[in-house]
Amino acid sequence: MTRPGDLSHHTLSVLVENKAGVLARVADLFARRGYNIVSLAVAPTNDHRFSRITIVVDVESAPLEQIVKQLFKLVNVVEIQELSPEESVERELMIATVRSARDRSQIVELVDIFEAKILSVSADRLTVSLEGRPDKIDDFELLLRDYGLEDVQRTGRIALPKIGRIPSTVRA
Repeated sequence: MTRPGDLSHHTLSVLVENKAGVLARVADLFARRGYNIVSLAVAPTNDHRFSRITIVVDVESAPLEQIVKQLFKLVNVVEIQELSPEESVERELMIATVRSARDRSQIVELVDIFEAKILSVSADRLTVSLEGRPDKIDDFELLLRDYGLEDVQRTGRIALPKIGRIPSTVRA
């Protein structure tokens, strides 16, 4: 699990042209260079010409400056911003299935405490979802493991600068 304060992980917001194959070129760059991606999310922006790729990178696999320089070599990359947890709003979504035959009331209480949602129920399982800061998701997942976490899927981190904060735009 990734903690937002983890110094070995950095969040990059990469504005790219919204064209076919751009994500594949970014992923290929990371694969060729042996850079580790901790989390990856991509979606179009409000301007249909661009998409935003949010990449949480492991800087133990390569220095951040090297990763940024290589990204800027890709012709479709328009801008790169490093988003620190203090200067950005970060969110993630998790959906998890938990065995709940004996401990259902405790799991439901945990869901209430974290303001999560129950999505599906069977005689011996619950499927729950939680949206929030990555550290909140980490904590919830860790606690669910005590009850028999059967399956989990996380979206990966998305992030934008906090209003009124100017993120550091990285230049090649």
